[in-house]
Amino acid sequence: MASNTLILGLQWGDEGKGKIVDALSQEAHAVCRFQGGHNAGHTIKVNGNQTVLHLTPSGILHPNVNCVIGNGVVLSLEALDHEIKDLKDAGVSFKDRFFVSSGCALILPSHISIDKVRDKKESIGTTGRGIGPSYEDKIARRAVRFGDIGDEKLLRDKITLLVSYHNRLLVELYNEKPHDIEDVISEVMSYKHLYESYCFDTQGLIYDWVKADKSLLFEGAQGTLLDIDHGTYPYVTSSNTTAGGVSTGLGLGPKYIDKIIGISKAYCTRVGEGPFITELFDDNAKMLAEKGHEFGATTGRPRRCGWLDLFALKKAVFTNSVTDICLTKLDVMDEFSSIDVCVDYKDGQPIYKTFKGWQSITVGTTKFDDLPLRAQEYINFIEEFVGCSISYVSTGPSRDQTILR
Repeated sequence: MASNTLILGLQWGDEGKGKIVDALSQEAHAVCRFQGGHNAGHTIKVNGNQTVLHLTPSGILHPNVNCVIGNGVVLSLEALDHEIKDLKDAGVSFKDRFFVSSGCALILPSHISIDKVRDKKESIGTTGRGIGPSYEDKIARRAVRFGDIGDEKLLRDKITLLVSYHNRLLVELYNEKPHDIEDVISEVMSYKHLYESYCFDTQGLIYDWVKADKSLLFEGAQGTLLDIDHGTYPYVTSSNTTAGGVSTGLGLGPKYIDKIIGISKAYCTRVGEGPFITELFDDNAKMLAEKGHEFGATTGRPRRCGWLDLFALKKAVFTNSVTDICLTKLDVMDEFSSIDVCVDYKDGQPIYKTFKGWQSITVGTTKFDDLPLRAQEYINFIEEFVGCSISYVSTGPSRDQTILR
């Protein structure tokens, strides 16, 4: 019997989900994105070549795997077109294996303008790509959707109404220039080839695959601590990054999810503003950033770095009903003489347990018993504290640098 697996982040994103989805998708019939937009940045390294995917599901590099962008994703046509062209130039085929939901809300140029001007005033630390304003219009029932491109009159009417509203915000509230409505309509229509090639009833496809007992992978973007409801509000993304987002973002009932793999780094990072209780500002932070190459795959912004927060991780495991944890970037910790983990909070400050570092190379290790004893103790403590098995340990960026327990 086929098994369907959800893979999602347990921190503030950037946990290494792309590598794990890529590694596990070899046996899947399809990989499905269910939320977020091109603010995601999933990095995959194969045979020394690095690929960063912002919209396309991470299974795209496997030629026999189908890829779905579900209705819960907000869609930048420009970003999608650019990414498809780049992947095709690299020899990746999209024919008869790439499907985008007709229900995806579109990101318009006016969404981007609103996002950027708001962030200057509110300092949330968004990527400025129009994600939040697009979700806002979706919830307000005024979104332009991918399927609307098939009806030019309907599309024109909806864009006219929406951009007129955006222009009032930009001019009257933010003292910014308005967008030319005809230019926006022309830009959207210039991507009609995407609609003609990839627009589908993706819920219907997933229904057929489930009934045919096909194995599916559901790929989350960002991480649990950025969830609009369960994250560090208001410093969050605008979608449900937690397990419940699969059902709303793909149209799939929760009983069809058999396994939930949560991804966590062996330490913590976050990009942008917001609380980060274990954040470091010393040489340890610099070492984590340098060894972990901690720069955002989407924005290029340096990530804030700190020790692993087990108190937050335990909550994330509960929130998502995680069945298995994948611990990534263990090798980044190889040179530390001591390593702290947060086990509780007191008066807004972290309470740490300190481990002696293993100070030996773990890069490329593929067997748990071959890890240094202190690294094994570190992993076993995390597992016991959060009450969930660490079934996968990543010891490098490539597919084959992974321990399966």
